Amino acid sequence: MKSLLEKAGLNSFFFCLIGAIVFAYLKPEWAGEASPVPLDNIAYWGVTLIFFFYGLKLNFQKLKEGLMNWKMHILIQCITFIVFPVLVLIFKTFFYTDTYSQVWLGIFYLAALPSTVSSSVVMISIAKGNIPAGIFNASISSILGIFITPVWMTAVMDKVDGDMDMASVLTKLCIQVLVPIILGLLLNRYLGGFAGKYKKLLGQFDQLIILIIVFNSFGESFANKVFEPYSIQFILVLAACMMALFFLVYSLSLFASRKLGFNDADTVTVIFCGSKKSLVQGAVMGAVLFGHSNNLGVILLPIMLYHALQLMAGSAIAQRMALMRKD
Repeated sequence: MKSLLEKAGLNSFFFCLIGAIVFAYLKPEWAGEASPVPLDNIAYWGVTLIFFFYGLKLNFQKLKEGLMNWKMHILIQCITFIVFPVLVLIFKTFFYTDTYSQVWLGIFYLAALPSTVSSSVVMISIAKGNIPAGIFNASISSILGIFITPVWMTAVMDKVDGDMDMASVLTKLCIQVLVPIILGLLLNRYLGGFAGKYKKLLGQFDQLIILIIVFNSFGESFANKVFEPYSIQFILVLAACMMALFFLVYSLSLFASRKLGFNDADTVTVIFCGSKKSLVQGAVMGAVLFGHSNNLGVILLPIMLYHALQLMAGSAIAQRMALMRKD
C-alpha cells in the first residue's frame, strides 16, 4: 500500500504541503505583500511556466487519436463538470450558513475543477484500465477547465462572495494559462523531447510553485484570522464530507458506465477520471480567481483534503480492482 500511495503522489510532497501550512501558521508575516521575498511575483510567473510546460508535454497527434470513443469521453466530462457541481449545489441547502460560506465556496470550487492527469493515469494503470483514454480525458479536462471552472464560479460568486468580473478573469486566465499552453503545444514538436527527458524535474517545479501558493494563501488567511471560526472537529467533519463526496461520484460513475454497457477497462477509466480533481489546477487557478481574497487559504482547504483522501481511497480501490481482474 505504501508503494501504491507513493506512485499516486501521496509521498513527501503531501507532507511538504502540511509543512507549508504549519510554517504559514508560525510565520504568517512572511506571506503576502509584507513578505521579504516577492512570493506573489514568483507564484505568478511560476503558474505561467507550469502551464507552458504542461502544453509542452501535450502531444497533439495523441490527442487526435483519442477522439474515437466519444461516448466515454462525454460521460467523463459530464461527471467532471456537471455532476460534481450539481451535487454540491443540491447539498448546499443542508450545509450552507453565513459562517461557513467560504468553506462552501471552496467545496464548490473543488467540484468545478478539472480532473487530474498524473494520479488518474496511475490509478487506471494499477486497475488495468484504458490508459490512452485516461490520458486523453484528463488532458482535455484540464484544457476545458480553463473556461468552464470560471463560468461556474461566476454563477455562484454573486451569492457568496460578491461580484466576479468575468471579462477580467477570462483575460487573466488567457494571459496566464491559455497562451502558455498553446505556446507549449506549438513547441511540442521541437521541445517535447526536452519535456519528456526532464519530466521528473518539471514535476518538482510544479510542486514548488504549489507549495509557495499554499504558504502564501494560508499565511494571509492566518494573518487575517479567517480560520478562527473553524474548530478541529469541523475540519474532521469536512474531511469526512470530502470522502463521502468521492464515494458518491465514484458510485454514480460506476452505475452510469454499467448502464451504458462499457467494458471493464473503459469502466475503470470513467471511474478514476470522473472522480478525481486536480490540486495543481486548484492551487494555480485559485491564485488567479481569488488572488484578491484573504480567504484563499479557506477556499483551498477542501481541495487539499479531497486530494489526500482521493489518493488513499483511489489507491485501495485500484489495487482491489487489479486483484479482481486477475481472478
